[in-house]
Amino acid sequence: MSGFEHYHKEIADLDHEIRHYAAVCGVDLADRGAVEACLRVHHDTWAADKARETLHGLLILRIKLEAEMIELGFAPPPLLPHAGEVPADESAT
Repeated sequence: MSGFEHYHKEIADLDHEIRHYAAVCGVDLADRGAVEACLRVHHDTWAADKARETLHGLLILRIKLEAEMIELGFAPPPLLPHAGEVPADESAT
């Protein structure tokens, strides 16, 4: 177990961060090609590359958390809500 005891809150918080860094990078998470292109293009300086690297790490962490949830019998929510839905972590704001 990874130490995540409250999976749905942890994944909601993680998704919020993923959406934030995707916005900073100017990439639409619904456009897989744009996400992949963003993750492939490295910048010359760490300051310019930090958001891209952070987004990459957060996406990897989400995949690992999803795998752990599935292994334990939980159903992880989708990263992107269906059309017309508000993400769970943003509905209260």
